[in-house]
Amino acid sequence: MKTSVARFAPYTSSVEIGWHYLLRSWNVLILLFLVLPILVIIPLSFNDNTFLVYPIHRFSLRWYENLFTSVDWLRAGRNSFIVAPLATLLATILGTVAALGLNKSTFKGKGLLIGVLISPMIVPVIVTAVGMYLLFARWGLAGSYLGLILGHTAIAAPFVVVTVNATLAGFNHNYVRASLSLGASPFKTFFAVTLPIIAPGVSSGALFAFATSFDDVVITLFLAGPTQGTLPLQMFVGIRENITPTIAALATILIVFSSLLLLTMEWLRQRSAARQTAL
Repeated sequence: MKTSVARFAPYTSSVEIGWHYLLRSWNVLILLFLVLPILVIIPLSFNDNTFLVYPIHRFSLRWYENLFTSVDWLRAGRNSFIVAPLATLLATILGTVAALGLNKSTFKGKGLLIGVLISPMIVPVIVTAVGMYLLFARWGLAGSYLGLILGHTAIAAPFVVVTVNATLAGFNHNYVRASLSLGASPFKTFFAVTLPIIAPGVSSGALFAFATSFDDVVITLFLAGPTQGTLPLQMFVGIRENITPTIAALATILIVFSSLLLLTMEWLRQRSAARQTAL
């Protein structure tokens, strides 16, 4: 027991060591509870059966082939990769500008304004979708790519505002003052000084915005036209009308894609923390 206690410098008794292992075991169980329902889908995407059932008697890639040859799925994929990148670009620009303005300004009602800007993160998405539909229908944007992109931008921009604002919390404005004092214009100062420092926060916000737009169903359901459905909407329609393992194949691809996004965001977070520490 002395050897065991020596390995755990912060722990002074066997009871505390026991609690340490108990908490770790509990964390592992929670992780399995959250992840296993997702991982169960992956083997089903390789099932040769036309139903989502276990056990799997024969493995096949037929559902991946169907995914990449079906007109409906290809159209949905094209729409997703048109809408999500454009919405991400607009959300990143608008969110970054809003965060910079809020960080530099102090005025009455600033907290209220921040609450309004991030309200799409708080308000139920069905309420936001209904409001957008009523407004965009009056403007003639419902059922158009422009309306769909603007709708996705509205729900994605708050994530950029939050992440960039958090990055600016530790930003040293003396760098900006030094650049301006040396004769650089505000425009050049932003791109040469401010943006490189806050780039990890902007990139993280852009990734959150992309994931929000790419995964959206409700906004798309209200604003998309008959041929503008995205992959999540096509999955929703498929589950409602005819469940096939093609949905499991797409879900597997999206799981891998989302995991890569999360790993990228974690890498950007660590890079941002290292840069802030160095400065």
